Amino acid sequence: MIDPTGRLRGDNRRPPSRGQPLSRGALALRAGHTAIAVAELSCLGYVWTCVLTGRRDALLHGAISILAVEGVGLVIGRGNCPLGPLQQRLGDPVPLFELVLPPVWARRAVPILAAISGVGIALALRPVRR
Repeated sequence: MIDPTGRLRGDNRRPPSRGQPLSRGALALRAGHTAIAVAELSCLGYVWTCVLTGRRDALLHGAISILAVEGVGLVIGRGNCPLGPLQQRLGDPVPLFELVLPPVWARRAVPILAAISGVGIALALRPVRR
C-alpha cells in the first residue's frame, strides 16, 4: 500500500523527485498504463452507450469482462491500481491520473469511476423489456 508521501509502506528509500527524467522502463510502463486506461475508459463508454441505446451484444460482454478484471485488480490493490507499486519501483513518482488531473481529483477518480462502472454494468445487465 502507498502512504500519503507516495512511498510504499515499509520502503525507507527517498522518493524520486517529480522533476527527474524517467528511466526507459518507467516510460514504457507509463505508456502501457496509459494504453490500459484508455482501453478501460473506452469499455466504460461502450457500457454506457449500450445502457442508453438498449444494445446487447458480445462486445458489451467483453467490455464488462475487462472492467471486471480491473475491479479485481483494484480489490487486490486495496483500492489502488496494482501497477502503482511497480511504477514506484521503476522511479515514476507521479500516479497516472495526476498527469491529467489535480492531485485531489486524481485520488477521487478511482472511486468515482468504480461507481460509474458498477451502475453502468448493473443497468446494462438488467433484463430487456419488450
